[in-house]
Amino acid sequence: FFSNEDVPVAVGLIVDNSGSMITRRAMVLAGVQAFASSSHPEDEVFTIVFNEHVRKGLPDTVAFSTNAMQVRASLGRYPAGGKTALHDAVIAGLEHLQEARHQKRVLVVLSDGDDNASQHSDDAMLERAARSDALIYSVSTAELGTNIGDRRLMRKLAQSSGGAAYFPESEKEVVEAFTEIADNIRRGYSLGYVPSNTTRDGRLRRVKVTVRAPGYDNLKVSSRDGYLAPRAVDAR
Repeated sequence: FFSNEDVPVAVGLIVDNSGSMITRRAMVLAGVQAFASSSHPEDEVFTIVFNEHVRKGLPDTVAFSTNAMQVRASLGRYPAGGKTALHDAVIAGLEHLQEARHQKRVLVVLSDGDDNASQHSDDAMLERAARSDALIYSVSTAELGTNIGDRRLMRKLAQSSGGAAYFPESEKEVVEAFTEIADNIRRGYSLGYVPSNTTRDGRLRRVKVTVRAPGYDNLKVSSRDGYLAPRAVDAR
């Protein structure tokens, strides 16, 4: 399977709402607005805002929304403050994406990468991401303050899914990152194949994608580096 058609996608915006974000509400809203302006009008979006609590931003009766104003308003549903449960929030976002109608699925994570409140470990989060078919983009806020954050984790979370990690050094660059992510989603290709190894052992299967084009050398591909095979007990 191969396609570069600009189709609607399901998008989860996972936004840090801990104490470090109290003074950055305007930046978050501007970034989401920039993302919405560059997105497909039929994209289905949901938000998760998290501190030590992981909460869905949209009303309880709305799983996904195509209304940019409603999505933007959902980020202000809960006041900022408290600790950070990043791992739990990402896992919750990936679980919610499974309910989406659109086949192409994306998670955008805004955080500094630190976690001091999750029930799940970073390894559990990365394994869940590897089992997902979602494309993950991360936007780190660590460079915007004195907190160092966890750059390695933010980069690993994104790149293992074929996405990209951004480390903006100003609020303006945060907004630019959201715009670029929306553009990248529009420009991406969808590839599919049936693997020759059908063993259900839950192990990592490495995938390497290369591209050749006349007149171009050293082209770089951003893609998922592998996937976890289903286990025999997985009934899906």
